[in-house]
Amino acid sequence: MDVLTTQTLSGVQTSIEIAGTVAFALSGVMEAARKKLDAVGVCAVASVAAFGGGTLRDVLLDRRPLFWIEQSWYLWSVLGLCIAAMVLMRAKHFKPTEKSMQWPDALGLGLFAASGTQIALGLQMPALIAVLMGVITATFGGVLRDIVCNEIPTAFHDHHPYAVCAFAGGWVVVVLHYLGFYPNAVVAIGAATVTLLRLAALQFEWRLPTWKIED
Repeated sequence: MDVLTTQTLSGVQTSIEIAGTVAFALSGVMEAARKKLDAVGVCAVASVAAFGGGTLRDVLLDRRPLFWIEQSWYLWSVLGLCIAAMVLMRAKHFKPTEKSMQWPDALGLGLFAASGTQIALGLQMPALIAVLMGVITATFGGVLRDIVCNEIPTAFHDHHPYAVCAFAGGWVVVVLHYLGFYPNAVVAIGAATVTLLRLAALQFEWRLPTWKIED
């Protein structure tokens, strides 16, 4: 891989991680506000949602330092977002609902799935491992967010495809990567695929099979 491609890929990954971090942090702010947590709780839930998936990915891939430790301005950005969102939501008398979380959550899912898969591919991981890293990056932050807020994680209980969407989008990234597509196009198409699949699943009530126990 030449230097220009490596620099481009690095820039794209950074941009995607920033956008995904903001989207998941916003979903954390909304969930914390819905649970009527105080300012510390809002910041904690937003941080867990924003950094949880990427942290687990970096640990599993043995990337050091962790992405938010290496670039501490991620923390300042999330803190600033939390403060701005709380002030704006109170000023506009915005009432966060479960439905209002779906858009930032779906966007974060797509961005982190594409980013996580691409990062793993850049480290020469096998295709399946790269896709799983994308799924972990995309879902683990949301799982931690819901657990901290004393909810069964959305990924496990709403019966609409969630991790499945990230898994499908990860394979789109893998295929485009091996076909030699430009890195910008790979992550953009992968992220859009996951986000649109998740929103379509919610809009058209696509559901996964559930475990049924007969009385």
